[in-house]
Amino acid sequence: MLSFSALVAGSFSLGSMAANEIAPAALNIVRFVIAAAIMGTVAAATGNLRGGVPKAPWRYLVLGAIFASYFVLMFEGLKTAAPVSASAVFTLTPVMSGVFGWLLLRQVTTPRMALALAIGAVGALWVIFRADLSALLALEIGRGELIYFVGCVAHAAYTPLLRKLNRGEPGVVMVFYVLLGGIVAMLAWGWETLLQTDWIGLPAIAWIAILYTAVIASALTFTLLQFSTQRLPSAKVMAYTYLTPSWVILWEIALGNDVPRPMVLVGVTATVLALVLLLKDEDA
Repeated sequence: MLSFSALVAGSFSLGSMAANEIAPAALNIVRFVIAAAIMGTVAAATGNLRGGVPKAPWRYLVLGAIFASYFVLMFEGLKTAAPVSASAVFTLTPVMSGVFGWLLLRQVTTPRMALALAIGAVGALWVIFRADLSALLALEIGRGELIYFVGCVAHAAYTPLLRKLNRGEPGVVMVFYVLLGGIVAMLAWGWETLLQTDWIGLPAIAWIAILYTAVIASALTFTLLQFSTQRLPSAKVMAYTYLTPSWVILWEIALGNDVPRPMVLVGVTATVLALVLLLKDEDA
């Protein structure tokens, strides 16, 4: 999950640079196809992918549709939301994931975890509202952040649902079929964007974002998330997302983009503190 948070952070910085160059649905259909090809090849090479229709294929359509909606809404939100601000919205997923974890798996959040989630949520809100108390009190949230928040609700539901619907399939196989489910779901309502996109005329940053999100932020992070959800409570899995704003700031510095003002970093520090509180293993 530590690797997951660092790799996911790159999606925010690169995604914000490419979000206005290509339709979110078109970008994500192509990236899902590339990621599915990679995971299908790996699954076949390791002997985990067997012929025939998988058990209960409806599971993959449901999981794929939910996760695809997260990514489409993410890139739609990044059209106007700043990368650090959007990544702060992402850190609200542990709170929502804890709720879904109880509803779907009856996983109980301990007092220590609840405190950590609360600190992390406060830190996230501080960043989202750009350290402006008046904006927070007036609930002046940007359109991009609001769109992305809806996507994060889907992401939070996906985490415990992935564990609930798993029937013993190897991680690589589960990821492959989830990607196929996502492709089917996105094609059902976004196929027109594929035809409308000028693929030859796309700027380099759009292709960089497609390849990065396909290989790194899809195939690899899907596998990391699937591995982790089988071994950790949902709230703890998503707790590592609290590091994402910190990683995004490093990405922004590396790419030569603007970084948030010092007061905003107070909220980022709170999200890191939340992770530290959640590192203690309380399963026993």
